[in-house]
Amino acid sequence: MIPALVMAVALLVALPVAFIITGGVIAVILGQTLSKDVEYLNEGSELIDLNV
Repeated sequence: MIPALVMAVALLVALPVAFIITGGVIAVILGQTLSKDVEYLNEGSELIDLNV
């Protein structure tokens, strides 16, 4: 009975929370990387000053 409860808690609570946190971390890393890449590739453009 106890292993079944542990498995249910892991499937219903721990895994979704881990996926949400991992997705957030990946989104932050991807966003920062792409932002720096765009700033580097478009250096000197007057449109960069409008992105505040």
